Amino acid sequence: MLCERETEFGLVAEALQAAADGHGSLMVITGPLGIGKTALLGGLPSLAGLQGARVMRANGALLEQDFAFGLVRQLLEPVLASVDQRQRDEWLAGAAEPARLVFDDLAGPDETQEWEHLRWDDGRPDGGVRHTVLHGLLMLLTAISLQRPVLVVVDDLQWADQPSLRWLGYLAKRLGGVRATVVVTVREGDPLSERPLVRAVTDGARRTLRPGPLSLASTRLMVAEEFGEPGEEEFVQACHEVSDGNPMFLMSVLLGMAVSGYRPIAADAPIARSLLPSQLRERLTSCLSSQPAGIQSFVKAMAVLGEQADAELLGQLSELDPIGCVEAARVLDRMGLLACTTPVPKFLHMAVQDAVEQLMSADDAERLHRRAAALLHAGGYPAEQVAAHLLVISADQDDWTILVLRAAADTALSRGAPEVATRYLRRALLDCSSDGSDRAMLLVELATAECWFDPAAAVRHISQAVPLLSSTRERALAVSRIAPPLLGVASSPVLDVIAQVAAELGDPDKLAGTDRELALSLEARLRCTQADNPARLAMAVERLRELGDHPSLDTRGERELAAVLVHAGTLSGGLPAAQAVPLARRIVEHEPAVASHAHAAVPLVVTTLVAGDCDDVAGPWLDLALRQARRQNAVVPQAIITTHQSMILMRARMLSQARGAAAEGLALADADWLRTVSAPTKALAMVAIETDSVDLAERLLAKCTEHGEALPSLWPLHMVRAWLAARDGRLGQALNHLYDLGRRTERIGWRNPAIVPWRSWAAGLHHQLGEQADAVELVRTEHEMAREWGSATAMGRALRVWGTITEGPKGTQLLRDAITTLDNSAHQLELARAQAALGARLGGAEGDVYLRQAGAVESTPWLPVRSTAPTRTTATRTQLTKTERKVAMLAAAAEPTGR
Repeated sequence: MLCERETEFGLVAEALQAAADGHGSLMVITGPLGIGKTALLGGLPSLAGLQGARVMRANGALLEQDFAFGLVRQLLEPVLASVDQRQRDEWLAGAAEPARLVFDDLAGPDETQEWEHLRWDDGRPDGGVRHTVLHGLLMLLTAISLQRPVLVVVDDLQWADQPSLRWLGYLAKRLGGVRATVVVTVREGDPLSERPLVRAVTDGARRTLRPGPLSLASTRLMVAEEFGEPGEEEFVQACHEVSDGNPMFLMSVLLGMAVSGYRPIAADAPIARSLLPSQLRERLTSCLSSQPAGIQSFVKAMAVLGEQADAELLGQLSELDPIGCVEAARVLDRMGLLACTTPVPKFLHMAVQDAVEQLMSADDAERLHRRAAALLHAGGYPAEQVAAHLLVISADQDDWTILVLRAAADTALSRGAPEVATRYLRRALLDCSSDGSDRAMLLVELATAECWFDPAAAVRHISQAVPLLSSTRERALAVSRIAPPLLGVASSPVLDVIAQVAAELGDPDKLAGTDRELALSLEARLRCTQADNPARLAMAVERLRELGDHPSLDTRGERELAAVLVHAGTLSGGLPAAQAVPLARRIVEHEPAVASHAHAAVPLVVTTLVAGDCDDVAGPWLDLALRQARRQNAVVPQAIITTHQSMILMRARMLSQARGAAAEGLALADADWLRTVSAPTKALAMVAIETDSVDLAERLLAKCTEHGEALPSLWPLHMVRAWLAARDGRLGQALNHLYDLGRRTERIGWRNPAIVPWRSWAAGLHHQLGEQADAVELVRTEHEMAREWGSATAMGRALRVWGTITEGPKGTQLLRDAITTLDNSAHQLELARAQAALGARLGGAEGDVYLRQAGAVESTPWLPVRSTAPTRTTATRTQLTKTERKVAMLAAAAEPTGR
């Protein structure tokens, strides 16, 4: 903190030399809080030692201002105590003898009585002192200085007691013949520095020193000294900017970071900008607590208003007139606590704001925030600015505050900040009735915000709101707010609520207008709750056929129901692709791509489009939705959309882009979403497997299982575990995972191999283990199911695996059939794998043609691309009999759910 202080030290050295020749002087060091006045003063004794001067030190203290001559005693008592009685009597003889009255312990009872008439008058408002005492102290200092020159240093002069100030002012005008140099510090801007007695001292100074802020070069030196290594430029720049060259701010930041184990590197620069060292906060709090009531009121108003702190609002909240506000800002500016570059007052550092908040009591803070909210509301400020103050008030609020909080939540939701909207609405719930319709509406709005990041809470709050609503229509509107994808794991009470409201509303085919629209939306949601029931999936297909070959899609309710039904038909494979895909295309054509559809039923058709090789339709629709989601900064929709996009990119063989999109989606996705909705989890699992991304797979597992994995929606994790096990050569364990996956999907009726091709994966593993009959049976079954569904990708994949595990001409023909089939598929990665397998099989010139067409293609551990014959291995798995294998599978089935 003594960098760039050479000029000041040089001037004090000159004054000490002059004092040695009998020409004493007084110097004042002034400046804002933390500029290094005390540190500079602390370096002067070593300078005095070089010149043989005696040092006398004293510090002004705010709590000792009523202690008469307290500062003088700090200066002189140590010197008097350091010599014997003869020397003390010699110094206090003659004209210096009245000074004995200042030191009570040096005057006996008789002497005290004798000099009673010379005592100072404590009753005088200026702390007046008899001239004989002041002169006696001057003579005492003169006598001491005759022995050797004296350096008198006084820190925080503004806090000195009045009698001491009277003597220092007296001394300042009479130093010409005294071998003493007096150096005092005064905090600039402190109202106590403007007292007449303080000004009397400083006005008698021979020179006033104002240390300036540190340069960037000095900051760089201090960083290197504190950390023991040079700081990277970005880190140094951050420290310099956040401290504004103030040594106290800078040292507090550096010490705080060093103690916390940070290093002076660019990566830790943001920490330097945001750190709030406790020692700095305490120093600032102490400084502010000593200020007059008006200044304290002003800084509290600044802290409460924050960025809204314009001059008018500051005056209203602090209850100061315009002149008082200007004067308070001037004082704080001179103290170095305000940033001078802003048009409205702003604290120099976050630590100042932190200190002010510590200065306020809880009641004080609530009172100011309540008044600030009322002022902003009356002034027509945006609802979110008003609501920010309402959030911190714990007491009951007025009716208008609920309206403000709801309006703020609506604004936050429209700008893509659902977490903020949720905070507003949860605060509003504290002040509404416990069982009225107003509470129900707040719960519905809260659920609308929560569905973006906390789906379980959203469903729970809707179920709480429904019983509080008086009409069937209101209850139906509330239930329609639940995002259909969330209902797959809804609790039984929630499902009962949905079924009850749907029954109250009636059969949609017998209704018209908005009632029919609501009934269709409720039917869509009710059928979403049945997506894990094979019988209900079959009924969904029948319901879709009842609607006809070209059902109406003019209304949102019609599109939602059609999307849910076609999705059910896709999962079960009960609706062929030739029927499902055209309807999915029509739904997308009727429905604009917007971010909010991530929580609706319509995006369910993306599964159908991808399973039916219509990536050219799904891709652009998702691109449009993603652009809007990014404009709105809607995090969860971005996560859901990018995970779907990663699948399309992977199928187009854009593998690095697919990994990037999947990684982005996983980073953005809330863990509860991944644990609740299986579609994005399955998409991420598929991309990790098909692009050979172990890192993505492990991060997906970690995120989904952080709080356990008892949810049915986490079945895609078995895909990941099976792949990782196969990749490590643990083929038996991989097969167990795949059979577990197969049992789960079969049990809930999801039989479409275009959704989860687990049989072809398992066939590849059986082939590697030499279990050819099992392999062929599995892949033949998958091929038949793929033909029933009718997509080129599903059939081509089964043919590729079947051909790869089959030797001879039959296997070659199967691979040729796979390539022919996949030529009509959007899955270019599957096509490349088929070409690579056929090229490896054929060899020669024809084989090279197929290998060139395939290019570099990633293989999966299910079945190496260039495998031409079964590979038996005993190193990774002991060969089991068929009976033993069945026992192992049954044991795996008995494992707890989620393992």
